[in-house]
Amino acid sequence: MASVTFKSLKKSYGNTQVVKNIDLEIKHGEFIVLLGPSGCGKSTTLRMLAGLEDITDGEIMIDDLVVNDLHPIERNIAMVFQSYALYPHMTVEENIGFSLENTGVDKAKRKEMVAEVAEVLELTPLLERKPKDLSGGQRQRVAMGRAMVRTPEVFLFDEPLSNLDAKLRGQMRKEIRALHQRVKTTVIYVTHDQVEAMTLADKIVILNNGVIEQVGTPIEIFENPKTEFVAKFIGTPEMNIFDVDNTDIASCFNNSDLGNTIQKVGIRPQDIVINKNEIEPEFRCEMPLSVISSEVLGSVIHLDCRFNDKRIVLETSYVEEQIIGDITAYFDQRKAHFFDLNDKATLR
Repeated sequence: MASVTFKSLKKSYGNTQVVKNIDLEIKHGEFIVLLGPSGCGKSTTLRMLAGLEDITDGEIMIDDLVVNDLHPIERNIAMVFQSYALYPHMTVEENIGFSLENTGVDKAKRKEMVAEVAEVLELTPLLERKPKDLSGGQRQRVAMGRAMVRTPEVFLFDEPLSNLDAKLRGQMRKEIRALHQRVKTTVIYVTHDQVEAMTLADKIVILNNGVIEQVGTPIEIFENPKTEFVAKFIGTPEMNIFDVDNTDIASCFNNSDLGNTIQKVGIRPQDIVINKNEIEPEFRCEMPLSVISSEVLGSVIHLDCRFNDKRIVLETSYVEEQIIGDITAYFDQRKAHFFDLNDKATLR
C-alpha cells in the first residue's frame, strides 16, 4: 500500500488551465473517488498520477517519493481503463499474465501468480477462453486481473464501468468494493456517476472546473454540502435551490441564527412531504405548490411542481390517487441548507 499526495497540482493545455492548484492527501489503503461532470479535470488528474500526462506545475508524491519525472512503469501503479483493451488473440490467462512475461517472470511463477488473481476474481473456469467468448463484466474482471497481478501499490480506475449496462454496473460495483476490502490497496477511482461514488468510496473528492469543491465521506457530502454546486450535484433528484426573499416561506427563517445572511435555501426532494404530521409543528414550514406532472418510480413518485416561478421536485411515497394541481407541502426547517448568494458557500 502507499499514500498519494498532490501539492499545488496544475495542468494546462496552451492557455487553457484544466487542473487548477489541487492539494489532496490520500492515505494508505483508502478508496478515493474523484467525482465531477465531464471536463472537470478528474481524468487528467488521474493520468498525471499514472505518468500518462505531463505535469504543468506542482508535485505528485507516492509515499515520500516525488514521481513527477518517473516513467509510468517506475511508479508501481496499475490502471484499469474505460475500454478493456484486452488482446483478442490471447486467452484470459495470457492476458492477465502478459505484463509479467514482459518483465521477465518465469513461466511457472507466472502461472502461479495468474492463478491466485483468477481465484480472487472468480475467473478460474474462464482462463482458457478468448475475450470474444466473455461477457462485458467478465472482460472487465480480466482487465482488473491484469492490473492486480503486478501487485501494485496504487490502483487507478478511469470510468471502468461506463461501458456496462445498469445491471452489470451494480454487480461490478460490489465486486470492486469486495476486492478492495480483500487486498487493502490504495484505490483512486474516477467517475461522473454519483451512485458509483456513493457506494464505493471511503471519501469522495468533488471536482468542478479544475478545482476541488469538497472532500468528505459519502454521508458528509450528502448531508453537509459545502457549496451550491456540491448540493445540486449530489442527490437524485437534485436539491431544490431557490431565493428566500419574496417567497412564501421567508417567514420560516426570520428567527434563524443566520440573521439576514441567508440568500438562498436548498431543500432535498426527499425532505418535502405532503403529510404535515410527519414534521413537528415548531419546525414545520409550509410550501404552496402547483403540481404539473408526476412520475411513478415503483415505491415512490416524483412530483414536478411550481413554487412561485421556480421548478420544484418532490419525492413522496406511491399513492393510488393522482396528485395534480394546487397542494400544500411541508419541510422541516432543520433539514434546510442555506447559501450566500455571492460566493454560494453553505452558511449552515
